[in-house]
Amino acid sequence: MSAATDPWPLRAPRLLGATALSIGSQVGGLVVLLARIVARLFPPRLDRAELLRNLHKMGVRSLPIVSVTALFVGAIMVIQAAPLVTRFNAREIVGWGAGFATLREVGPLLIALMFSGRVGANNTAELGTMVVTSQIDALRALAIDPIGYLVLPRVLSMVVMLFFLTIIGDVVAIGGAMVAGKVLLDVDPRSFLNSLFLLLDQWDLMTGLIKSVIFGAMIALTSCHFGLSVTGGAPGVGRAVNASVVAAASGIFILDYFSSFLLG
Repeated sequence: MSAATDPWPLRAPRLLGATALSIGSQVGGLVVLLARIVARLFPPRLDRAELLRNLHKMGVRSLPIVSVTALFVGAIMVIQAAPLVTRFNAREIVGWGAGFATLREVGPLLIALMFSGRVGANNTAELGTMVVTSQIDALRALAIDPIGYLVLPRVLSMVVMLFFLTIIGDVVAIGGAMVAGKVLLDVDPRSFLNSLFLLLDQWDLMTGLIKSVIFGAMIALTSCHFGLSVTGGAPGVGRAVNASVVAAASGIFILDYFSSFLLG
């Protein structure tokens, strides 16, 4: 009897073991890549021109889509809260509710997912194409370290730019929430801002920004790891992009759970 025709009770342990080995292999690869990146940070060994190019490509060009996303995120917070606000006549805390949810949780999470889909997938495709066309091997032949030349600038760019994009996104989301509050609930903008600044503290903002750094590192590591480990030619690049996006999204949600628990 072949493995494909084995009954489910016999196939289940085999599939479970294969899945566990695959996850362990990918996690191990991420840890090894992280160690190689850290080793090149002390002292810094990276190409500064490549860093500046990636900062512009990954940050400035992502600003429009992040701003649009953040604008509607803020408005959605007010729309979801509108029935409860109307029922309990709690218009004076609309600013606090929208700001609390946006700054601590929804803003960093959705911006990171959007960033992963745009920047992380593109990074995986670029590195994967370099692998299958032997450009990475050519760099090694020229005594150029691919980690310092290609990977480290991209990792730093993703972490730094996601941090600043989250700040911009938070501001835009609060603006969207304020406009939606005025239009839907007739909440005066001054009342909205008063509840926002009086009831929220600096830690609410810092929690979201700390998460953005964690999410940025996760997106950078997964996109670079899957890009550099491409096999199978052009079809392998497509599989790597798909695996990178899925792994980054799963990692973001897992890290969001633990960071929310630890940061309070």
